[in-house]
Order: sequence, then structure tokens, then C-alpha cells
Amino acid sequence: MNDWLLYLILAAALAFAVSSWWGVRRLKALHTRSAVQEDTHHPGMVQQKVAVVMNPVKAKSDEARALIQRACLSAGWEAPVFFETTAEDPGYSQAEAALASGADVVLVGGGDGTVRVVAEKLAHTNVPMGLIPLGTGNLLARNIHLDVNDVHGSIQTALFGHQRHIDTARMGIRNSRTGASSEHAFLVIAGMGMDAEVVGDTNDGLKKAVGWLAYTEAGVRHLPGRRKKVSIALDDQPEQSRKIRSVLFANCGLIPGGIDFIPQAMIDDGMLDVVVMSPRSAIGWIAMYTKIMFKHKRNLPVMSYYRSGKIVIKCAEPVATQVDGDPSGEATDVTVQVQPGSLLVRVPESKGAETPAGEVSSPKQ
Repeated sequence: MNDWLLYLILAAALAFAVSSWWGVRRLKALHTRSAVQEDTHHPGMVQQKVAVVMNPVKAKSDEARALIQRACLSAGWEAPVFFETTAEDPGYSQAEAALASGADVVLVGGGDGTVRVVAEKLAHTNVPMGLIPLGTGNLLARNIHLDVNDVHGSIQTALFGHQRHIDTARMGIRNSRTGASSEHAFLVIAGMGMDAEVVGDTNDGLKKAVGWLAYTEAGVRHLPGRRKKVSIALDDQPEQSRKIRSVLFANCGLIPGGIDFIPQAMIDDGMLDVVVMSPRSAIGWIAMYTKIMFKHKRNLPVMSYYRSGKIVIKCAEPVATQVDGDPSGEATDVTVQVQPGSLLVRVPESKGAETPAGEVSSPKQ
């Protein structure tokens, strides 16, 4: 790699990190995010049977396992049952086994991929999911206001916290050139176009070293590129023809770095916020970046927002797709649909919510 290109990438990463830090300060000072519109409620159970789907390769998995066992013992509950994911099965059969065990709550220890897979199995079951964020992005955990750096605190919330229903969504993709088709659940943001290309081309070694900032390096490399012509139909309305670089489907909008990428996206409003990005040059990307970081309300011609419960996109050539930061293949046809209130999640107690008298609260450890 030429020295000048390396310097450019490092400078861009530094600028992004500094502005992200500043964005966190603005977020706390000027914008109170309300990812849940209604008050949370206590599950109202003195005893709970706990199942845990754990990704054993995550750095803090052993620590999380010990803390979960200790918390259940302190509460006087039976020992939790653990189901470990594998490279071949990221959590599908493990989540099914957890449900089959009769669990009152299923904890998920892992990254966004593990959370997404388990959530797909728990949706529509009314069995709550508790999050133990052990990944790089931890997108859903951020959007329900968990401290992603506090394993102990997340476990306390997952076991003894309040809960509420949130929306999930599904993205069906089909590649007319290969005949391949699949369907994927997602909880935070899915997309097609440049964002998916960046996700698929991020260096794993760099990701382990610097976390979510690794996406910046891949993003710089993918900035040059041409727009692709697609047709977009919202809620079965007539198609619109657009030229795009990327389309995002947001169930909620808080992403790493404290950036509230789509402030209006609510996790329980029964709708998806669709962002169509169509910059032609670096100036367009800079304008979008400025709008996001400084929360400008002025509309940009290269960045359009829509709200819809169902979105259908068709394109002549295959385009990369992603769900919650995981590559999901190339597609010429994409159908995305929200599933309102389909997942019950353990969350921190909201203001005004009370624990019923006589119920178990978090034990001291």
C-alpha cells in the first residue's frame, strides 16, 4: 500500500473517531433518545428457569458464564442451562433447544449475528430475550440502552430487569442470475449497496484490533463507485425509479460511536425508516456525513427518507446486501417487511416503572 493512501485512511479514521466522540456529547446534551415509547414492565416471576445461548469464542464468554451462574445461585434459582454456538450453527438449533427446555428467559451471549439468529427463533413466542453484548457492534444492546462495556450490568438486566415488546423485520432476497434465494431476520439496520459492500470487505484482523472503527478503512476504499438504477415500491404502491449507492432499512438508528444515524427510527412503532442514498461524488458523501453528525434537518437531494411497513426493491444487476452487519449475499430482488411487537426483550427499567411488591430484584453480589 502506498504511503499516501495509508496516511489518508488513518486521517479519515481519526477524523471519524473525533467527530463520533463529539457526536456522543451532542447526543447526551441535546437529544434524549426514546427507543421504547411505552413504560417497561416487570415480568412478575419469583423463580425463573434460565437458558443461555453462548458464543464460546467471544473474549468475555467465560466471565459471562461465571457471572450468570453466580447470579442464578444467589437468587435461589436452579442452575442455568448453556447451549454453545458453533461455526456450523450460529444459534438456530441452540435457540430451539433453549425453548424446548422450557426456559422462562433466554439469554444471548455473543455479537450481533448470534443475537439476530436467536431473536429469529424467539419472535412470536413471548419468551423474553436477555442480551449479554460480547461483540464488536452490539447494535441492539445500544438501542435498548444497555452499557455494552458492562457485562455484569447487562446480566443483571437480562435476569432481573424489566421487559417490553419490540419490532423485528425480515428481508427476503433473490438473485435472478443464480436462482438463489433466502430470508433473514434483522433487528436494527439492514441494507443493500455500498453499506453491504463495506460490511463484506472489512478486514477481520483490523476489526479485532480497533473494533467498529475498522469499517472506516473499508468505507474509504469503497467511496468511489457508480450508482445503480433500481425500482422502489413502498407498501405496495407504484414503483419509483431511482439511482442509488445504498439503501438502508432501519428498525432503530443508534450505531457505534454514539451516532444516532436515524433519530426518527423507533424500535416499536410498527414501521421501518428507509434511507435512500445517491451521492455522485465525494461532495455528496461529505454533505451526508455532515447532516448525520450535526443532525441538520435540512433535506439533501442525495439522501431521502421514507417510512414504510413493506419495501420492495428490484435491480437489473446483483447488489450486495447485509443484515445487522452480517453479509447476506447478492440480490436483484429484495423484499423487506416489519413484524410489529414480535419480540419480547429484557431492558433497563424505564422512569416511572415499578417492581411489584414481593418480587425478586437484582441480588447483591
